[in-house]
Amino acid sequence: MRILYHHRTASKDGQAVHIEEMIEALRGLGHEVRIVAPASGGDEGRMGGGVGWVHRLKAVLPRALYELMEISYSAVAYRKLVAAAREFQPDVIYERYNLFLLAGVMAKRKLGLPLLLEVNAPLVHEREQHSGGLSLRRLARWAEGMAWRGADAVLPVTAVLADHVKAYGVPAERIHVVPNGINRSHFAQAPGRDEAKRQLGLQGRLVLGFTGFVREWHGVDRIIDWMATPDAPPEAHLLMVGDGPVRGALEAQAARLGLSDRVTFTGVVHRDAVPAHVAAFDIALQPAVTPYASPLKLMEYLALGKAVVAPATPNLMEVLTHGLNALLFEEQGRGALEAALTRVCRDAELRERLGEGSANTIDRLELTWTGNARRAVALAQAAQATQTRGAAA
Repeated sequence: MRILYHHRTASKDGQAVHIEEMIEALRGLGHEVRIVAPASGGDEGRMGGGVGWVHRLKAVLPRALYELMEISYSAVAYRKLVAAAREFQPDVIYERYNLFLLAGVMAKRKLGLPLLLEVNAPLVHEREQHSGGLSLRRLARWAEGMAWRGADAVLPVTAVLADHVKAYGVPAERIHVVPNGINRSHFAQAPGRDEAKRQLGLQGRLVLGFTGFVREWHGVDRIIDWMATPDAPPEAHLLMVGDGPVRGALEAQAARLGLSDRVTFTGVVHRDAVPAHVAAFDIALQPAVTPYASPLKLMEYLALGKAVVAPATPNLMEVLTHGLNALLFEEQGRGALEAALTRVCRDAELRERLGEGSANTIDRLELTWTGNARRAVALAQAAQATQTRGAAA
């Protein structure tokens, strides 16, 4: 197929991983992909950062003006999409949903092409809860509904997120859950655990690891507090692979508790180096999660067969099973995370069993980008066939 892939993402974080891996997987299956996206500079492989100019713009502009600029960008993106489509002659448009982005729906209507819409978050809800709110809330809700209802197929990353999509009136038959995945080839050359620890200078340590852009709500401060208690073995070491706005506070907390030599922050690392860091983990941490997300870090943990500690939330339980591939704890339970950490640190056999279950999960649920690409192509072909039948009728 000829696939016109559209997104509005310029960051170098997990969003970029998703975009790049999906495109690579589609091309790997023999499909032609033309990308329409904002220009972005910098090191394409450095993960865990943001887009500085976007944050600066948001900081200085009135919120309503910034939101109007966002929806106005749809006209720019629409022109780019139509121009690319006329040259490329695609069979389908595949768009990564972003708030106030209506270019895909507009191009679909203009060109008569099927539209697949990948949805990673309910962004009206997310912006209201975590980004200081929305000034143009009614416009945002209208735009979100317009984008979701206008697609031939909507691809949310979890069943929990699918419920948000249904609430906008999207028919269930047009909603298809496609979780995030991994690229096995990126993890094939990861060193063994002992060698990975040696490379990082962590020999003899029991490594608890976390990857990604750490924020306050992740609850890493609880892990550091726990490490200062008698329940934590003295050889326990926290390895934070990435960066984030609370790094300084966490380092200060570790210093205050006398744990500076037992907590390591790598800072932003090249994405190619992530597998070698995760390989050093004895226990992989997902201490908190947004309720609709499909965390990329979780797929990486599973791919390398790590014992996972995570909250028993519905979205994570679409992939994790307590005692099989993870030790799950009650998200709101007082001391539940700490009790889970204590248990998994004390029980090497449990860690081994959970690691084996993790390693089997990727194949069992087909959590790979190639599998996701196959699903997307099948949906595109079905939408194309439906459109052809409609035209014939």
